[in-house]
Amino acid sequence: MIGKVQALAQLPGRGPAERATQAVLSTLAERLPPGLADHMAAQLPPELAASARQATGASADGTADSTGERFDLTTFVGRVAGRAGTDEDMAVREAAAVLEVLDAALAPELTQKVAGALPADIRELMPVSRAAESTDWTD
Repeated sequence: MIGKVQALAQLPGRGPAERATQAVLSTLAERLPPGLADHMAAQLPPELAASARQATGASADGTADSTGERFDLTTFVGRVAGRAGTDEDMAVREAAAVLEVLDAALAPELTQKVAGALPADIRELMPVSRAAESTDWTD
C-alpha cells in the first residue's frame, strides 16, 4: 500500500509515503463513526490499522470510546498536512492518493459506507466512481 501511495502522490521515498498514509488514515478515522473506523482498520495491514485505531480511541479489545468528529475539507487537509509535515496543497494530493489505494484495499461495500459517512467536500478526494456511487448521509 505504501509503495502505491508513493507512486500515486509522486513522493520522493517510502518515509514520506508512510507519513502521508498514516496522517490520512488517522484523520479519516477521526471523521468516521467509531464502528465504521474500526471496520476499516480491520481490513488494513496491522501497521496501518494502528493509525486508524489510535485516532478513534479504540482500546486493545477493539471497542471505541469516542464518536466521529464533524469537520470539513479545510480541517481534514489541515490535519493531514500537520501530521505529514507538509503543506496543504501536498496534503490534498497525498489524501487523494491514500484514498485511492484505500478504495482498492477495502471491500467495496465498506468503501461505500466510508464515502457515505463523509461530507461531499471530503468525498471529492475519493476515486470518482466511489464518490459518485455514495449516498450523502451526513450533509
